[in-house]
Amino acid sequence: MKAAIISLTENGRKLSAAIAEKSDLIESERFCFRTHSDASANSFDNLNSLISGIFNQFESIIFVCACGIAVRAVAPYLRSKVTDPAVIVIDDCGKFVIPILSGHIGGANLLADRLAELIGAKAVVTTATDTGGRFSPDSFAVANDLIICDMKVAKAVAAAVLDGESIGFVSDYEYRNLPDELSVSKECRIGIYVGLQDVKPFPVTLKLVPKNIYLGIGCKRETKCDNIERAVLAVLSSIDIDIERVRNVATIDLKSDEEGLLAFCRKNSITPVFFSAKELSETIGDFTSSDFVRSITGVDNVCERSAVRCSGGKLILRKTAYSGVTVAAAEAPVILDFERKMF
Repeated sequence: MKAAIISLTENGRKLSAAIAEKSDLIESERFCFRTHSDASANSFDNLNSLISGIFNQFESIIFVCACGIAVRAVAPYLRSKVTDPAVIVIDDCGKFVIPILSGHIGGANLLADRLAELIGAKAVVTTATDTGGRFSPDSFAVANDLIICDMKVAKAVAAAVLDGESIGFVSDYEYRNLPDELSVSKECRIGIYVGLQDVKPFPVTLKLVPKNIYLGIGCKRETKCDNIERAVLAVLSSIDIDIERVRNVATIDLKSDEEGLLAFCRKNSITPVFFSAKELSETIGDFTSSDFVRSITGVDNVCERSAVRCSGGKLILRKTAYSGVTVAAAEAPVILDFERKMF
């Protein structure tokens, strides 16, 4: 998780440095108020201006300061629990770690627990399902890379859990450690369905869709973002898959600086993954071979091998060319685990 750590005081600076040094849970970048900064941090003069510039660039923002300061700083930029970064506050004495935004979907609650362990503090988690040790549909979905199709229904499921109502569960995939709050009975009023079919097993059904598609992409140098996006959307449409289900884009490391490809990934919030020619050549499978591609890259196929290597699964679409861009798709196996955590 990419995290910004923001501090205002000298104690806060020391604590932010300790977190950045010790934590392997986050890829951190430190921001310290200019009068209490150091060579390893970015210094700032105005907190509001800082937040304006970084709010959408990080998956989590960790404030080492008072809660009120943090709340006022982020308030103008809040949009939705689905899109807002996780926001955590730590007092500058390092006694309490408080997740204040995106506790479930953003992972703030779990990250707060881990940070508290790291610095010897107490995590103060206030969401009802967590304080009661109950099943959270949001947390389950995020931990298992599932897309929540309707946030209103997800809230209804969480409310039903807190009311002690039995929640039905139907899955097209293997699963483990079903919690007590969930039942495989289809007689429930409200329930969860994990799969791709257009079905509603319960009168009130929360549909969760696996985010388990991996794209392998090849392209000519300086291919524009728009061209790559058109190719990807056309290819995905041909196999009736929404781009929201794409977990990663993979390709050869020769493309790690390909701006059009990187821009496409940024625009669609997809993480790019790069492999060496050796790694791709060692990937086992039946792939479309090209002597021309080998002469350029050192391996006979980039997109199919990249998709399979990244997914650990199987090809569902072979190399497909579209306006100078080649795309292949692979599907990772899905095994749901109700005890799986984000970190």
